[in-house]
Amino acid sequence: MSPRVPSGESRRRSVVSTVPSEELATLDLDALRDYRHRLEAEEDRVSYWRRLAHARIDVLEAEAVTGAVLSTADLVRVLGDTGSGHSRRALVRVRASEPLPDLPVLEEMWGTEVDPHDPGEVAEALTRLRSAEAQLTAYRRALHERLDEATRELILRYRANPLAALSVIPEE
Repeated sequence: MSPRVPSGESRRRSVVSTVPSEELATLDLDALRDYRHRLEAEEDRVSYWRRLAHARIDVLEAEAVTGAVLSTADLVRVLGDTGSGHSRRALVRVRASEPLPDLPVLEEMWGTEVDPHDPGEVAEALTRLRSAEAQLTAYRRALHERLDEATRELILRYRANPLAALSVIPEE
């Protein structure tokens, strides 16, 4: 039985592997870096849409409790509270006009104009939003696995040829 890895070390150990990726072996170093950057950009977009789904869920739940549309002050309180005492202040590198990832439920997710006095409407909208959030979470998890694979491959290549890491530094 393998020893348990403390949670802070599990990600690091998953990235620091000595097994090259068969899928990424055909990419040269520049293509591998580009692939990893595209994955990071996609992960940023998915995280952005996931945060929006969470926000919409929070708003619907708060409106259901109060029975009224929230004021701007209420929205700031509901959307800023993370439950841990920390505010949500993530920097977002995504523009709102960028398209949703190609996942089936997301297009319907935003059809959530709901009468806060109608428990059936609220429940239906929350079900749709939670389904969309679950899809986004699964997609994001898959992106993280691909990012980890690309990172592992980069690390292996830099170990094999440390000077290759210098090629990302712009020349004067």
